[in-house]
Amino acid sequence: MNDLVIKAEGLGKKYILTHEGVTGYDSLRDAVAGAAKSLFKRKNKTATTKEEFWALNNVSFEVKRGEAIGIIGRNGAGKSTLLKLLSRITEPTKGRIGISGRVASLLEVGTGFHPELTGRENIFLNGAILGMGRAEIKRKFDEIVAFAGTEKFLDTPVKRYSSGMYVRLAFAVAAHLEPEILLVDEVLATGDAEFQRKCLGKMDEVSKEGGRTVLFVSHQMGMIAHLCKRSVLLDKGEIVLTGDTHTVINRYLQTAKENNVYTANPEKVKDKDAWFSYQKVTDKEGNAISQLTDKDAIILEMKIQVQRWHPQLELSLSLQNKIKGRIFTVNTPLRQLMQATEKEKIIRFTVPPGLITPNHYSWLNSIHIPGMQLVDVLWDECYFTLHDAGTEFARYEGSDYGAFILTNYKLETIGL
Repeated sequence: MNDLVIKAEGLGKKYILTHEGVTGYDSLRDAVAGAAKSLFKRKNKTATTKEEFWALNNVSFEVKRGEAIGIIGRNGAGKSTLLKLLSRITEPTKGRIGISGRVASLLEVGTGFHPELTGRENIFLNGAILGMGRAEIKRKFDEIVAFAGTEKFLDTPVKRYSSGMYVRLAFAVAAHLEPEILLVDEVLATGDAEFQRKCLGKMDEVSKEGGRTVLFVSHQMGMIAHLCKRSVLLDKGEIVLTGDTHTVINRYLQTAKENNVYTANPEKVKDKDAWFSYQKVTDKEGNAISQLTDKDAIILEMKIQVQRWHPQLELSLSLQNKIKGRIFTVNTPLRQLMQATEKEKIIRFTVPPGLITPNHYSWLNSIHIPGMQLVDVLWDECYFTLHDAGTEFARYEGSDYGAFILTNYKLETIGL
């Protein structure tokens, strides 16, 4: 029990949404009649309705000292609201929060900064807010400035900082002034890729070596998987699942499924010799999906229909990245997949897990007679996203580090 630093019981946050609508007129005649009446009596043209909205409801969880916890969920799931409650920016409508330790939060650009003060002054201000003495802040000062890389602008009011500079200094202050609990929202996405790597490394150090607690909200699953052993999945303000991060990420991706299926237009293919009837990226059960991790096989299912058979027909499958660069192309004679007497065939193409780097992809596929005729082609279909579920490259998420993950290679030293 002494190891608990955060205990939330039945947390709820309610907002009252106000909707104003105009009780307008249905026609020009009604508008003229209404205007005439308004000469004698003012007409109320607006109607106001109020609606209760629970951003969080019945949220309960516990966090132990030294844990790094990921908070996962779609936009509007309640992630940021939860961190605001934990950082005391706003109070819960119901429930209780017990926190043991000093809390530093980085929930939006410049959290806790005074825009009129310089970077130097804000470092000391934030330290004082965290309850640190001046000597303790001075001891950490050079390390903070070096990490943020804002030496030249220390004596400039932070209102003149770019959003990237703001984030770099804000994170450096929050992470280096030794809070027992660090709350970090998606704000790190504002920084560049190099700084994101530094932030991830620092949070890793804070939780694993410093024994401090980190709660981390992000849509970058690779960062969550690299940093956090345990995660919480929120949906519509309620906890769906708490547990092992990989299990929680897989559950999240399941809820994020989209029906990304290509279906041929009968009018456009009726005169073709052969065509793709449908095509989809699927899970192992054959359900159409658009969200996978590097631990999943990439399965492309298609149905090919043949109206006039040609022995030279060939199937070409090309995976392309988000800028339409080809990752690979596979060509296979159609006669290896179906008989000349068959009119249709369902074909599955599988790429093993752990081979393709996390990124956004689509398919460029064709049925053709080599060097002679393009029979049917799908130029850019079946988009899907491959998420990093915790590879060694998770800290570089967002950077281009190639198309393939090599696991079978030889690296050795030789004598001079």
